[in-house]
Amino acid sequence: MEANNRSTKLLIGLGVVVLILLGKLFWVQIVDERYKIDAANNSMSRELIYPPRGVIYDRNGVLLVGNRICYDILVTPREVQQFDTLALAECLDTTADFIRERMEYYHNFRTRIGWQTLTFLKQVDASTYMKFAEQQYSFPGFKSQARGIREYPFNAGGNLLGYISEVDAEFLKTHPDYRAGDYYGRTGLEAAREEDLRGKTGWHIYQRDSRGRKKDPYKDGEYDVEAIPGKDITTTIDAYLQNYGQRLMNGKKGSLVAIEPSTGEILAMVSSPGIDVDVLSDFGRHYSQLSQNKHKPLYNRTVSASYPPGSVFKLVNGLVGLQDGVLQPSMYYPCHGGYVYTSSGRTLGCHYHRSPLNMEDAVMMSCNSYFCYVMRSILENPEYGSTEEAYNHWREMVMSFGFGNKLGSDFPSELSGNIPSAEFYNKRYRKGHWRFPTIVSLSIGQGEILTTPLQIANLAAIMANRGYYCIPHVVKAAGDVEIDAKYRERHYTLVDTVHFPKMVRGMWKAVNQFDDGATANVAYVRGLNICGKTGTAQNPHGKDNSVFICFAPMDNPQIAVAAYVENAGSGASWASPIASLLVEKYLRGEISEDRKDLERRVLRTKLIRQ
Repeated sequence: MEANNRSTKLLIGLGVVVLILLGKLFWVQIVDERYKIDAANNSMSRELIYPPRGVIYDRNGVLLVGNRICYDILVTPREVQQFDTLALAECLDTTADFIRERMEYYHNFRTRIGWQTLTFLKQVDASTYMKFAEQQYSFPGFKSQARGIREYPFNAGGNLLGYISEVDAEFLKTHPDYRAGDYYGRTGLEAAREEDLRGKTGWHIYQRDSRGRKKDPYKDGEYDVEAIPGKDITTTIDAYLQNYGQRLMNGKKGSLVAIEPSTGEILAMVSSPGIDVDVLSDFGRHYSQLSQNKHKPLYNRTVSASYPPGSVFKLVNGLVGLQDGVLQPSMYYPCHGGYVYTSSGRTLGCHYHRSPLNMEDAVMMSCNSYFCYVMRSILENPEYGSTEEAYNHWREMVMSFGFGNKLGSDFPSELSGNIPSAEFYNKRYRKGHWRFPTIVSLSIGQGEILTTPLQIANLAAIMANRGYYCIPHVVKAAGDVEIDAKYRERHYTLVDTVHFPKMVRGMWKAVNQFDDGATANVAYVRGLNICGKTGTAQNPHGKDNSVFICFAPMDNPQIAVAAYVENAGSGASWASPIASLLVEKYLRGEISEDRKDLERRVLRTKLIRQ
């Protein structure tokens, strides 16, 4: 009896399994249309419709990146009949050998290819397309397909805009929503806003007859999908300012970044030498040459290069000193060619100027010695039990200015720079064995401090705002495109806002007070009240780097700028003229007559050795 029950249960279980399998088979073969219209189904033909990629505008509606139509020549190898190879080669402006090689490849892999339609030639021009269209009837199995490619009506910087390229096998492994033949943003804005710009591919589905020939639309187009165009992007960039910045930096190596202080919107973002927009639409053909260029034009220095900030960093140390109460604006410190920081007489040098100086004049003259005294007071503050404890406090204050971490910009490939930790110095010198003299170079923005040009420009914006910044960004909320709310938030430093006007006054004097020691008079523009700070950053690989940050006007600032020019000497030599010309161009629309000679000198001078 028990055996019969067991057999009955097994039969019932087997019956249930059979019914499930039959039901699944019925669903797959009869009900579920997805399996019928799969691209690998030999009885169906799927023709893709590529959407136009979203276009990119500047803040004022100037078109930076648009689309133009080109044509791909496609082939369905199983539909190809005998044809005149020489005639097709002439028609497509290619060689007979190329055609024979492709047809041999299709023949060798015919089983794998099946009824797939493949790209035979990419991006043929309009005249080639017209010639082919007239003779297409002679070449069964071949057809054309229109698709958009990028065009650049305004030269607003290839590193900023970025380029697109066709997906490869490696990319498809991690991006299953893309198909072979799709394009995606590889760098710059194209990569940063890929999800908005790409759109969605559509398709038409056709039935094939028993010989594989394309017939009517499948179910009257019920399963066709319309392509959805990509969203248009409005950037924060001022196209004409960007272009002017590129001209100023032509022949120089470095970065030029301009920010609207009150919003964090990036007005210009120049990496030099960079990619010319003329090569972007056919970037693959130029990639090898660009990648082998010793000046690294593919490298976006604005966000991916780390430099010592040099003397512009004195502003941060001065503000920390004010916040901690170890510095008062009225304090005077001496300077006799530098600061002696060891009993053996080792000196951190300084340029010649009058002595002693108070804080405003120390900023105006960029005195190294003054800010060594300030840094020493911070690290030897009796409120802290050790140098390490005081240093950790100093580091926390510095990092509130956006240094040592990524700012969180919406632009890709941003680096964090470096504000060294106490653990770093403990490891290098042993815990308890380092003091202020060990790290004296941090007083003037040297040593292990590394910053990006974007972070330095952000410092200029903080000074303009008297103590806060909005995260720098390059995309505006417009149309269907939103930006993260974090870009509208104010990020205050740990220094009380009451201290900033005192430091700003020194920046104003550096540019506008014609004193024997003022470092930035070259940036003076009548009526603009530019506030600035020069920097000369030591470079182990050659001549010093030239650095300058500024903002204008002094009250209600409209623009903050950082210029960083590699191997160019003092901050006043090249960075100051470049940054101040950019400011004047933005605020006035033209360069005043008394500065035309300066503009010509900057535009004509090439500092890079070819």
